[in-house]
Amino acid sequence: MPAIRSRREQYSEATRAAILDAATRRFATSGFAATGLEDVAADIQATRGAVYHHFASKKALFEAVLEEQEVIGFRWIERARAAASDPWQGAMAAMEAFLDQCLDPVYSRIVWQEGPIALGWQAWQESEKKYAYAHIAEILAELVGAGLLSPLPEETATHVCFTMLGSAGMALAQADPADQPRLRAEYGDVFRRMLAGLRATG
Repeated sequence: MPAIRSRREQYSEATRAAILDAATRRFATSGFAATGLEDVAADIQATRGAVYHHFASKKALFEAVLEEQEVIGFRWIERARAAASDPWQGAMAAMEAFLDQCLDPVYSRIVWQEGPIALGWQAWQESEKKYAYAHIAEILAELVGAGLLSPLPEETATHVCFTMLGSAGMALAQADPADQPRLRAEYGDVFRRMLAGLRATG
């Protein structure tokens, strides 16, 4: 039988969700440095102590917001991949979905612009690897296993793709909004051409 949550537990979960929503808006508009926990608390008419009850620090709150954005993003990418007709089209769909996700102003600001500031470059890189690396490795292994991609050194190929996609995400986040559609199309074209050059022949 599913566990029955008490009213206190339900209230606590609702408060935590409200804090995350408010913090997401703040970090996406004002940035990490300019956001205070008292601002987040005020947005939901709560006390600063209520925020500290769920998150030990502003950094901990940001990490939770970042994780939520990553999970949402990769769910979107995996749905696009799963809906494709074959592994190759699935890989292309995943890549296109990732680039589209990088145009989302909330995801883009939090993941690519504020992430390195809030966590520090090295910790942010490790965070990105946590969410992206396994997905990339899985896609490459599937393509090789299906005979659609020539055999590659797995770790090196994964690292190269991870770095290229990360560079695209960062560039899109930093670009002028008027230039983003053009850059997104160009990155998609370059990635498709590069992967097509690695396709198995014969």
